[in-house]
This record gives sequence, C-alpha cells and structure tokens, in this order.
Amino acid sequence: MAGSTSPRFELCGVTRRTCVVDGDTFWLEGEKIRIADIDTPEISEPKCDSEYQLGMQATYRLRDLLNEGAFEVRPIGNRDEDRFGRKLRVIVRQGRSLGDQLVNEGLARTWSGRREPWC
Repeated sequence: MAGSTSPRFELCGVTRRTCVVDGDTFWLEGEKIRIADIDTPEISEPKCDSEYQLGMQATYRLRDLLNEGAFEVRPIGNRDEDRFGRKLRVIVRQGRSLGDQLVNEGLARTWSGRREPWC
C-alpha cells in the first residue's frame, strides 16, 4: 500500500472494507491496519467507563483525521503484522504522524511496546 490515499471513512459496522474500528485500528480497502506508533483506550472491552469514553473520542477523531485528506500508509520497523494479523503501519500526512497528533490531543499514548492501563 504505497503512495498517498484519501478514501472516505465511517465507523465500522457489518461491512469492513474502509472504516474505523477504534482509535488505533482501521480497515483500508479490505486490509486491517493497526497504527503502530500509538495506543488508544479500548472500546470493545474497556476496564472502566472513562476508558470507554476516551476510546470513543479517539475513534471519532481518527475517523475525522483520516477524512481530512490524502495520507500515506508507511511500514514501521521490521515487523509487518501484529499477532492478530493486522498490518503495522504509521499514518502520515504532510510529514506528520496522525498518531502523534492523537497523542498531542490527549487521545492516545505513544506505543511503548506494551499496553498500559487507562483507568
């Protein structure tokens, strides 16, 4: 998935071709992508209500960021996929990581290699 792309994203439902799953995972043209440089709160199995609320904010914000225009999907490091089969990628627009933007907005953390609690 080289080059720049700018499809229209919605939140995922039954169809999962191009949509946002949560604040750090989305589908792009049938390929599931995990944003490799961040971690966001869980919405599928949150440990507390505040984690869910922040996770939903991150999910909507990622959708909005992806819909703001063309972006690049770049591989990171020497790992292509995580243990769930998601492609590990950094999402970049105009030289800036969208993950970094979510971190700066308080909706994500820089990925440290392991999950940290949000509650």
